[in-house]
Amino acid sequence: MTFYTKPACVQCAATFCALDSHDITYDVVDLTEGDAALERIKELGYLRSPVVVTETEHWSGFCPDKIETLNTSTNTPKGDRV
Repeated sequence: MTFYTKPACVQCAATFCALDSHDITYDVVDLTEGDAALERIKELGYLRSPVVVTETEHWSGFCPDKIETLNTSTNTPKGDRV
């Protein structure tokens, strides 16, 4: 899972806390450190941070309901656990 963020972003901080509280692993990409990441989220249709991209979906903003449904080990919906 990839987490696109920027400094001083309240929704980014809330997303960090929610992901960490669920022990979800993620890669962090700072949107202020280059144009490639910003272009990537624009390609996905987003203009604000944070943007979370999993293997099966992506979204923008702080979405605790979506974070809650992620499996902590595979980042898939909890219903798909084996």
